[in-house]
Amino acid sequence: MSLLKNEMPAAKDGIMTRTISTIAASIILLAVLAFFFSNHHTQAGTSTLPAPALDDSLAATSSQQTIVLAGGCFWGIQAVFEHVKGVTSATAGYAGGTAQTADYETVSSGDTGHAESVKVVYDPSKITLGQLLRVFFSVAHDPTELDRQGPDYGKQYRSAIFYTTENQKKIAQAYINQLTQAKAFTSPIVTQLNSNSAFYAAEDYHQDYATKHPDNPYIMINDAPKVDYLRQQFPDLYKAQ
Repeated sequence: MSLLKNEMPAAKDGIMTRTISTIAASIILLAVLAFFFSNHHTQAGTSTLPAPALDDSLAATSSQQTIVLAGGCFWGIQAVFEHVKGVTSATAGYAGGTAQTADYETVSSGDTGHAESVKVVYDPSKITLGQLLRVFFSVAHDPTELDRQGPDYGKQYRSAIFYTTENQKKIAQAYINQLTQAKAFTSPIVTQLNSNSAFYAAEDYHQDYATKHPDNPYIMINDAPKVDYLRQQFPDLYKAQ
């Protein structure tokens, strides 16, 4: 678990607060977060990535499909996809481990196999998987960071796609290959591609955390800019909550 997140302890009564004792400590925290966020955008680049060459067409009828995405703290991933048109729901949780270890404190050890993840349920008649993946790689996280994301370190913060169908696997792998061949990033993509065996919803106080705590320094520095970038770069996909 990242030092910065440890310095802001979680309350188990359903309301998580991240506080520090002095104004000086607040300034140091903001400065450190700003450094990491700046570094993130240096690595990921600021231009929108190309659309996937291989993608589904929009479905003729409305239905629901699910894919699980991991790319750092689930607060930011959830916040981004809650603002994407065609997404029915985005739930913060854990994927890659067992039910017995699917709780925040245990996952934070980094030894459970779980990644902090978001289950994205979407309507394929309104948005394609390729469009979702473009947002995931362009806006939601930096896919070149191995077992970390910005200020957060550990295997639980790895970049991963947990697919639920073979078609999702094919499209995701093709897009990773496309971005790699195009040298879209200055460093290699390290995103794992795994079958989604199980997803476990996170504790209630984690759900919609960015929306409920917009003044939290962590949210202001790391997550709110992602939502703004989504609005700027993908206006046709952006929706206000």
